[in-house]
Amino acid sequence: MPAPAKFVIVIPDGAADEPFEALGGRTALQAADIPAMDRVAAEGLVGRSRNVPDRFLPASDVATLSLFGYDPEEYYTGRAPLEAAAMGVALGPDDWAVRCNLMTIADGRLADFTAGHITSEEGGPIMATLQQKLGRPDVEFHAGVSYRNLMIYRGRPGEPKFTRETVTVPPHDHPDRPAADYLPKGPGSDLLIELMRQAEPILASHPVNLARIAAGKKPASATWLWGQGEAPHMPLFRDLHGLRGAIISAVDLVRGVGVLAGWDRIDVATATGYLDTDYAAKGRAGIAALADHDVVCVHVEAPDEASHEGRADAKVEAVERIDRDIVAPILAHLKASGSPWRILISPDHSTLLRTRAHDRAPVAWTIAGAGVPASGLRYDEHDAREGGGPFFDQGWRLMEKFLDLDWRG
Repeated sequence: MPAPAKFVIVIPDGAADEPFEALGGRTALQAADIPAMDRVAAEGLVGRSRNVPDRFLPASDVATLSLFGYDPEEYYTGRAPLEAAAMGVALGPDDWAVRCNLMTIADGRLADFTAGHITSEEGGPIMATLQQKLGRPDVEFHAGVSYRNLMIYRGRPGEPKFTRETVTVPPHDHPDRPAADYLPKGPGSDLLIELMRQAEPILASHPVNLARIAAGKKPASATWLWGQGEAPHMPLFRDLHGLRGAIISAVDLVRGVGVLAGWDRIDVATATGYLDTDYAAKGRAGIAALADHDVVCVHVEAPDEASHEGRADAKVEAVERIDRDIVAPILAHLKASGSPWRILISPDHSTLLRTRAHDRAPVAWTIAGAGVPASGLRYDEHDAREGGGPFFDQGWRLMEKFLDLDWRG
């Protein structure tokens, strides 16, 4: 019997961009030295996909569903429920999950949606205090990773607190803007706003924040509640494609999509979800996971974080580290494996250095491996747009093509 095929997906989160002045009018992909990604492009195809349908905000929740082959129009219920799945927080039929950012609001402005990239060791005690002081039978606070935490609302049958008309706003899309302009609106917004206000004096006197201020660091001076949703129901990936998958990510949102798809979650202890993540360890974990998985996805948040900070040099460096420490060794392993293989490299969405926010523009992807013709192109937005490769207006359809070994383009 022939050896089973192996499929690898590498997600450089938010790496897609537009030309930026500080990079000499180039995108981060064009400015970066990425020989391994360029080799994938030259030996395979380069194309584009639209991972965020027009009615959704451009964000990793919708875009990751698309990348994993799930139509957001059918399966998306909100960001926070995906994170709840990764954290093992079960949602009943009347429950809602809400993302709870620990963040810095200064002079009434959304100064830092990460609270200076507060650590999980600092955020955990803060969330425990919020649970102690604000928790109640219908409201729970759960610690996640760094600034990314959850509030769970336990609803009662026939008495919905939130609806699809409840509107909340991601703070990372409006850096330094007045917080009052982006407060929740619609059904249940009164509860969210009240909890945010009640949290302020608790945070102001919390020992973790007092220590951060004394050390010259930004405090977690506020909570920001957003990204609410009900429990999603998705078919398992193995039932759709007959393949066993694994997800390697430091971000609960991406882990959650993988968990709901039935993939095994593989954690890397030194992965941080930030620019200082252990790229090489994630690459090694991806190679190891191929031994007993058919599909392995390695996600890296660093380019997205650099974009939100407006740091062009850091974004280029993050892309280069992904190329050197993840794509290059995985590609070498695949080529030496003796099995049929394919590799897909694709951001989930664009994150623009110019605006420091997500964007819904189509992203460039590249695929190489069994049955894929060579294009001779580079991996960047220009070659993806002008090189004649496929364009998927419904980004979720890219997955079925990626897995189709008879596909010729």
